[in-house]
Amino acid sequence: MQDLFSGLPAIETDALLQLMVMAAADHRDIKIDAGVGIYKTSDGDTPVMAAIKTAEARLHEAQDSKKYLGMRGDKRYAELVGELVFGHATGERIVGLQTPGGCGALTLGAKLVKTARPNATVHVGTPTWPNHEPILSGAGLKIATYDYYAKSQTCIRFDAMMEAFENAAEGDIALLHGCCHNPTGADLDAGQWAKVRAVVADKGLIPFIDIAYQGLGDGLDEDAAGMRSVVEAVDEAIVAQSCDKNFGMYRDRVGALFVKAASGEAAEKALDHMQQLAREMWSMPPDHGAACVRIVLEDEELRDIWRAELDGMRDRINSLRSKIAACDPRLDYIGAQKGMFSMLPINPQQVERLREEFAIYVAGSGRFNVCGMGDDQVDHFCQAVKAVMDG
Repeated sequence: MQDLFSGLPAIETDALLQLMVMAAADHRDIKIDAGVGIYKTSDGDTPVMAAIKTAEARLHEAQDSKKYLGMRGDKRYAELVGELVFGHATGERIVGLQTPGGCGALTLGAKLVKTARPNATVHVGTPTWPNHEPILSGAGLKIATYDYYAKSQTCIRFDAMMEAFENAAEGDIALLHGCCHNPTGADLDAGQWAKVRAVVADKGLIPFIDIAYQGLGDGLDEDAAGMRSVVEAVDEAIVAQSCDKNFGMYRDRVGALFVKAASGEAAEKALDHMQQLAREMWSMPPDHGAACVRIVLEDEELRDIWRAELDGMRDRINSLRSKIAACDPRLDYIGAQKGMFSMLPINPQQVERLREEFAIYVAGSGRFNVCGMGDDQVDHFCQAVKAVMDG
């Protein structure tokens, strides 16, 4: 009999994880790791947010048990995050539960779709976050892709997006980035969101919206405006949310999944299935990170501190975008994009040159973390990028 594991197919190495390993092994003083998606301060650090530090201290003092939360997790956390995402209390047609990060929310949502509509096709714009397609296909869903972004022209291919949705079958799933598109930074404007809203509603598509960077583009409400308008226009929707970026909770894995159903009764049935699927995957979600977010959102003073910190993060990102855009006309589009990521107009060979000659680490696609560098590294980054583009 063959060994259990020797016949397993080889797994292709995750390029981003491999990039993180290479960057960690590079000890040059000028190194910039702009591959990994974490926020960095002007000093190049990623500290715990002050509001979260205070919440952790309060939790430490008040918590008297480590008993299980239950499959739904922290119900009050989900309610408060729901208000943050949708701008109001969710009501009986929208149900939500705590998940281990945005990945957990997306996986749970994909499995729920597979349970409810096994033959549905998910329409995904490319490029997209590299884990979207593995999560969707891992749940057994069919995927159809369309070109979302033209790297050579640094613009959204909106006609291709609309054509894909116009040709989709009723009941299919439309995967959308809520804001701060990863990996391109190219977000839909208000007019484009209105057209997406119309076609999704008219064609009877189900929007599956990934909102992982709320507050890091233009503001908490501004970043959610397009997503909210789509959810309001349809009877059914799925929203996967993450607190990892806007609360700095990377290693604590804090997220939530929300489902809007056609009726309160259907929403409760969906919640039952969400809990059962969660039971099969992680059983009970971890408490610490979600409890800290709940403490912040429940306390007006802490909430104000957090929002001020988030505003500072967003201002720094936008300031860095302006500096990079100003260094060369070929990069001016970066100043108009949103969030932590953009794509440089370079090929894999130029990416390799950035790494080998200048100790700058970006993804093979040219995607880079705008805030992946300290203030004193911006000039080095800009000059290096110009050098490889000129070369």
